[in-house]
Amino acid sequence: MSALATVPTPLGPFTAVVDDEGAVLASGWTDDADGLLALVHAELRPVDPTRHADLGAVTAAVAAFHDGDPAPAAAIPVRQISGPATTAIWEALRAVPAGEPTTYGELAAAAGHPQGHRLAARACVHNAATLFVPCHRVLRRGGGLGGYRWGLERKERLLAMEADHRRRPAVSGV
Repeated sequence: MSALATVPTPLGPFTAVVDDEGAVLASGWTDDADGLLALVHAELRPVDPTRHADLGAVTAAVAAFHDGDPAPAAAIPVRQISGPATTAIWEALRAVPAGEPTTYGELAAAAGHPQGHRLAARACVHNAATLFVPCHRVLRRGGGLGGYRWGLERKERLLAMEADHRRRPAVSGV
């Protein structure tokens, strides 16, 4: 049974929609569940997901991300449908390390489409599972922010959070 939950974060309410196997279908900084559901491909879109206070590993990953640890979000399964090129872009995007933004052109090349910077931009626009497919890590050539469904200020803050996490020294158990 599909489910959704909205949790508070320092960047605003964050809602995730998951399928019956716990894979993220859609997510974002919103409390508008209907708007988020509209982003899910028609073949995957749940009709009436059950609202929960917590989605287990998904909610824990959202909390960890906002606490400075982006790793758990990368381990959460995601389910989206598109053509092979867009799917390849989404897969390459999940491999972009936190704190190391890439460009649309570099992302396209990593997905096997060396001339596909517009393809990469379009894949980011159609990405329903933000945070878990971290499209905020993609910049324009030259370092410009480009676009972001959840606002450029939020994109800038996400990039700053990840850069800060990357600069922090590792804590040893000594």
